[in-house]
Amino acid sequence: MPDQTNRIIKGREIVADDWTVLRLAEGEDAATIAVPDGKVIVPLATWQAQKETLSTRPAIGVWLASSDRPEELKGELDKFAVVAVDFPKFTDGRGYSIAYNLRMRLGYTGELRAIGDVLRDQLFQMKRCGFDAYATRPDRSIEDALKGLTVFSETYQASVDDQRPLFRRHARVATAAEHKDVGAGI
Repeated sequence: MPDQTNRIIKGREIVADDWTVLRLAEGEDAATIAVPDGKVIVPLATWQAQKETLSTRPAIGVWLASSDRPEELKGELDKFAVVAVDFPKFTDGRGYSIAYNLRMRLGYTGELRAIGDVLRDQLFQMKRCGFDAYATRPDRSIEDALKGLTVFSETYQASVDDQRPLFRRHARVATAAEHKDVGAGI
């Protein structure tokens, strides 16, 4: 099994990860769970239940489950060094919409991290939706996953990473032969 211990992809490189993701076990209460010291990414429910205490910490992050609504963080996004979106399984695509909404509708500009069942094949599209950090599955090679960010050289659609569609990015120069058609330019 590859060693993923404390490493993530950030931007386009593999870096040390000094953040801890807090996950509640069955039966644990978001309001009473003890949040450890240091850089911790807490579930949205824990943030909402312990906001008064957690907002005084110098480094705090929050993670959203695929069923959470990013609008619940409206007006609070500047408090977080990291916002993470959990992918409970690779077939659950709701995290892409959450990322898009965080970037485009709520204006979040900080680190947006994908956590959970994150695989190489997803990274390129995750980047397009606004993610800039990826905590890949620990049973897969992080070096191999990094290659997933460069599998395509061009995209057709507009998205968070480039809001211009392909036809707006490339100027087309018409030749004289193309304009012999009477209907050219209509």
